[in-house]
Amino acid sequence: MPATRLPLFVTSDPNLLDDLLRIAAAAAVEVDVAPDPAAARPRWSLAPTVVIGGDQVPACLRARLPRRSGIVVVDRAAPGWEFGEALGAEYVVCLPAAEQWLLERLATARPEADGRVLAVLGGRGGAGASVLAGGLAVTAAREGRRTLLVDADPFGGGLDLVLGWETVEGLRWPALAGADGRLDPVALVRSLPRRGDLVMLSFDRTDPLPLPAEAMVAALDAGRRARDLVVVDLPRRLDDAAVAVLQGADRALLVVPAELRATAAASQLAKAAALHCDHLSVVVREPAPGNLTAAEVARSVGFPLAGTLPPEPGLLKSLEHGTAPASAGRGPLATFCRRLISEVAAPAPGAAA
Repeated sequence: MPATRLPLFVTSDPNLLDDLLRIAAAAAVEVDVAPDPAAARPRWSLAPTVVIGGDQVPACLRARLPRRSGIVVVDRAAPGWEFGEALGAEYVVCLPAAEQWLLERLATARPEADGRVLAVLGGRGGAGASVLAGGLAVTAAREGRRTLLVDADPFGGGLDLVLGWETVEGLRWPALAGADGRLDPVALVRSLPRRGDLVMLSFDRTDPLPLPAEAMVAALDAGRRARDLVVVDLPRRLDDAAVAVLQGADRALLVVPAELRATAAASQLAKAAALHCDHLSVVVREPAPGNLTAAEVARSVGFPLAGTLPPEPGLLKSLEHGTAPASAGRGPLATFCRRLISEVAAPAPGAAA
C-alpha cells in the first residue's frame, strides 16, 4: 500500500498535543503524531507540513534530520527564533494566539491524490539499478502514465546516457540544485528533457556536485503533484538526498546480482536503507555463476524477493547504441517492469476498471 501524506506533529508534551489535535480536528485534517525525532524520521520527508513542539526542538536539532520546507515550530511560550532558524523552520508561532493561523495552514495541507515514488538502488557497483530504473520509467510512459525519472547519483555519469537522451534539451540538476522550497510542478515538467509522457531530471557531465536534500524533497514534491509515477535511481552511498527519497518512497527495490560477494555487499546496504524505508524488496539479476537461487539471495539479504531478471541477450549492446532499456516493450526486462508497475502505480489514465 502506498504511504499516505499527512501533516506530522512532533511532540511528547500531552497538553500541547491535545491543543494541536483539537486544531487539526477543527480543520477536518487527519494527522500523524510522533513523540520524538526517531519516530518522526520515517515520515519526515513525506509529510506536507511538519509541526514541531517546542519540547522537541533540541532533540530534532541533535537528530540532524534532513533539511526540508514546510516546518512550523509551535509552543505555548514563545520559542526562540534562533531554534527555528537552526531547524530551517518557516514559522515559529505561539499558542493560543496562532490557533486560527495554524488551523488555516493545516486545512491547506490536506493530502492530495498524487503520484507514487519508486526508488531503485544497486546492491553493488554495476548491479544494473540504473538500467532497471530506466526500464521502469520507459515502460510506465509506454502504458500512458505520466512519469518522472530522477537521477540521484552525482557520480553516475548522467542517467540521460542510459536512455540515450544526452542531446535532448532541458534543465539538468546543476540548474535546480539550489531549490530549497516548493517547485511549481507544471513549470518543472516543462523545463526538463521530455519525450512523450516521460520527463527526466538528470545530472550532466560537468563536475559532480553534492545534491542538497532540500532540492530533492522539492523535486519529489513537484513530481508527486505533476506525475503519476516518479522513479528515482539512487546511489549506493546514502547521502541526505538519497535518505529523503527513501523516506518518501512508496516502495524501494534493491538490485542484487546472483553472486556471493554481491549478496554480502547488498545485505549491508539493505540494512542501511531499511532504516529509512519500510517497503524494501530484492530484485535478483541472473546469471548465477555459483548456482545461487533468487530465493537464497533474498533470504541472505534479509528482505522479500520482488522478482528475478533473467539474462537478456543484446541489452548491453542496444544501450551502447543509445536505445533506452525496455523501449521495444518486449523481453525479460520489459515483462518484469510491467509487473512491478502494476503493483506500485495507480491505474493508467483511461484504463478499464
